Amino acid sequence: MLFYLSIDKRRGNRKCITFWKKIANGVGGKKGRFITLSIWILAVILLQLFLPSANEYKDDAASDLKASEPSVIADKKVKEYFGSKSGTPLLITWYSQTGLTNEQLGEIQSLNASLTKNPVASQTSTVPIEKMPPIVLKQQLSKDQTTFIQTILMDESATADELKTGMDEIKTRAEGIFGENPFNKKITNTSDLVARTTGPAGISVDATGLFQDADVSLLIATVLIVLIILLIIYRSPILALIPLIAVGFAYLIITPLLGFLGEQGFITYGSQGLSIMTVLLFGAGTDYCLFLITRYRSVLRHEENRYKAFKVAFSGTAGAILLSGLTVMVALLMLLAAQYGSFHNFAIPFSLAILIMLISSLTLVPALLGLFGRISFWPFIPHPTKKHKKENQFWNRVGKLATKHPIMVTILALLILGGAALQTTNVSYTYDTLSTFPEDMPSREGFKLISDHYGAGYLAKVEVLAENPTDDLKQELENIKGVQSVSFPEKSKENRNIVKYDIVLSMNPYSNEAMNVIPKIKKVGGAEATKAYVAGQTAAQYDSRAVTEHDEKVIIPLVIALISILLLTYLRSLTATLYLVLSVLISYASAIGLGWLILHHGFGVTAISGLIPLYAFVFIVALGEDYNIFMISSIWKNTKKWPLRKAVQEGVHQTGGVITSAGVILAATFLVLTTLPINLLVQFGLITAIGILLDTFLVRPLLVPAVTTLFGRWAFWPGKKYKTVTKD
Repeated sequence: MLFYLSIDKRRGNRKCITFWKKIANGVGGKKGRFITLSIWILAVILLQLFLPSANEYKDDAASDLKASEPSVIADKKVKEYFGSKSGTPLLITWYSQTGLTNEQLGEIQSLNASLTKNPVASQTSTVPIEKMPPIVLKQQLSKDQTTFIQTILMDESATADELKTGMDEIKTRAEGIFGENPFNKKITNTSDLVARTTGPAGISVDATGLFQDADVSLLIATVLIVLIILLIIYRSPILALIPLIAVGFAYLIITPLLGFLGEQGFITYGSQGLSIMTVLLFGAGTDYCLFLITRYRSVLRHEENRYKAFKVAFSGTAGAILLSGLTVMVALLMLLAAQYGSFHNFAIPFSLAILIMLISSLTLVPALLGLFGRISFWPFIPHPTKKHKKENQFWNRVGKLATKHPIMVTILALLILGGAALQTTNVSYTYDTLSTFPEDMPSREGFKLISDHYGAGYLAKVEVLAENPTDDLKQELENIKGVQSVSFPEKSKENRNIVKYDIVLSMNPYSNEAMNVIPKIKKVGGAEATKAYVAGQTAAQYDSRAVTEHDEKVIIPLVIALISILLLTYLRSLTATLYLVLSVLISYASAIGLGWLILHHGFGVTAISGLIPLYAFVFIVALGEDYNIFMISSIWKNTKKWPLRKAVQEGVHQTGGVITSAGVILAATFLVLTTLPINLLVQFGLITAIGILLDTFLVRPLLVPAVTTLFGRWAFWPGKKYKTVTKD
């Protein structure tokens, strides 16, 4: 867009065109195309041979919270003073619909004895239930005698893959003791003994497994959807493959680079980040390719020499592609300011993906187009000797509508967007990890058994460490609304003045209601001379909610400021900057509201992930503003030869086809995420796709042109350009 936005400086404009034509010849000329292809092929081979894969160094166990967060400090204190009993709890839920028999309990004790004597991988300790007499053990059962919880502590530093190895060993031993594997039994109305792994360790393994299983299917689905849409748009098999080849090469460059950065400890990333990065790469990468390909096809219809045609096409779009990519890349880099690990860790992988894809679209795509030339568009080959249908007539009519009836169009667009945006007041957010799992996942089934037969709070207890506690502290904790039970104080062997209480909550420990109990516990625990620390999963989620809300307040203004500065710098218009920024903000709010309506009323979702607002904001605003800038820069250029109303109409006419194609592809790639069995990605994919589609079909072709028409010459204020615009 820098090229289009520099139109007032004719001398600089000529230099810019000359520069891009030289680049075009260097990467897509008669000799340059082969050199460029050779460099890319060599780079891919070398990086794949000598650098590790990104999957080798992904860390799904990386903490999202900094060491300075209260829950992290509390967990450290628990480990320091109660080290022998610290670890990540793995809860094995044993269940029989007709009630657990003495024989079954004896076999469970045998399994526990085996684990105590010969720990599995990543196991730190067990509760010695094998030493309990049968009468004592039966007291540990649920009231209906159908359910028993076996607790095994796993290494806190173990990765999800390492935890899975240990869990698989437990299942193998269980099969040897029980004669059949109770972990494979379905929960039915029979007397069969059923086992499920849950608790923090089981949840971690299931979460990682979902992303790992999704990687290949996500990649295949994304490639297929992009290929199908490209075939529909261009009706050319060769042309449909060119963007995919470019993205594929970029992917083969990015993954080893991420692996190297992860190996050296420079960055941290997980399976979730790699999944979203793949979608972003194919969606945004294909968009960049489309801008060049569409322009190239248009020029080939009037220019016989394909090399000259390519130079014209490249010089007219390279600046737009470059600034478009840099805008998204810099916006994603703003995530480095986040304190929450998942947000912060996305910044480098996503930005690097955009950077490499930019290089690919400005070098490899030109080389491929230079190699195939007009054959790229077979069987509909563009040539000056052929008659071609007028392009984008639909968007010409849309442009006329927006400029002929700007008040009506503006009001209708704002009513639609505003109505959807108002639904954000009804949105409920959750930080419940389990709610993102399919209902048949082992950890979720195990949780349901615990919740139904013991109480949800047993899944993850809250730990309170108190130094010099008051005599009535236990009673005060029990009096807190939401607390089901409080254990007797356990004294630390390291410091007899420090005691630990285990609190069982009366609700799901991952719910918002449970998190709201934490400050009440802190208030009681920190009273008078008592110094207390609150640890556990609920305390960690309480801190996570506070940190993510803080990140939203920091990053959202940063991204808005960045985009505003870019717009103001290149458009030199406060007016246009203001309404373009407002247009993507209302598009974002509308996407959240409309997404909530679909998820809540269409799929019965009671709350969306608390991570969604910031995830969706960065993508919707950055990508949406790119499309707006691309179109309005065309309008700015058109004002040199037409009155403003005509310039706006032609701006929509000229950019409508390519931007709509790009928007559809980008939205489709994000919609691929909705096919995964991970509610977080389903919600993110749907809401982001809605935001992109709203921008593609409503904000960019109708609202922005209509508002620009309404402002007239003042759309350029305070830039000098408005003084020279011809009146309509």
